[in-house]
Amino acid sequence: MHASACPCVIEYVTRAALLACVLAVCANAATPNVSGILDGVEKRYNHARTLQVFFEQTYDAPRRAPINETGELFLRKPGRMRWEYASPKGKLFISDGKLVWLYTPSTNRVERGKVKESDDMRAPLAFLLGKLNFGRDFKSVVLRVINGQTWIAASPRKDNLMFKSVQFRVGEDYHIDELIVVDDMNATMRFRFMSEKLNPKLPDSMFTFTPPQGAEVVEAVE
Repeated sequence: MHASACPCVIEYVTRAALLACVLAVCANAATPNVSGILDGVEKRYNHARTLQVFFEQTYDAPRRAPINETGELFLRKPGRMRWEYASPKGKLFISDGKLVWLYTPSTNRVERGKVKESDDMRAPLAFLLGKLNFGRDFKSVVLRVINGQTWIAASPRKDNLMFKSVQFRVGEDYHIDELIVVDDMNATMRFRFMSEKLNPKLPDSMFTFTPPQGAEVVEAVE
């Protein structure tokens, strides 16, 4: 007769097997479903008519020192946005859905152009102002969990846009906590969003722009 296995060995093996099962279940539970995440983000922003959120913005281009700015962003459908800067104070970026204006107080200069022709890296957020559809607007969508944070990376389906890739960090309740945009020259614009409010009252006057007295107005080249 063969000697029976030692009870301590049996207990060890049993515990190890149970631990492996628990870890497997936890791993599966901790891995988000990309379709579910995208659906949740789409529903959150497609059901909103307006949005208000504080932002931190970092522009990082090759062979240039990073530029850090902060302020508050207001969005209103269809197609309206207002970036109101606290640093640098007085800087303003406005879109009424057809035209965009960028006012720089340090030079007292206004740059004006059509939305479709704008090469400004704030423009990709316009996707939140329409009917958000990741399947229609983006390709090569990849989901990653990094240090417990959910990131979605994608590239635009249209080849004529000024950016070549985007990354979204999705937080609780499917709101976008961070957005990274990379253009075709490998410059990066990173936006961090805080204290998001859905459907605040935003008057029409917030999305109209009148150049300050004496400001130079420069038209975009068509």
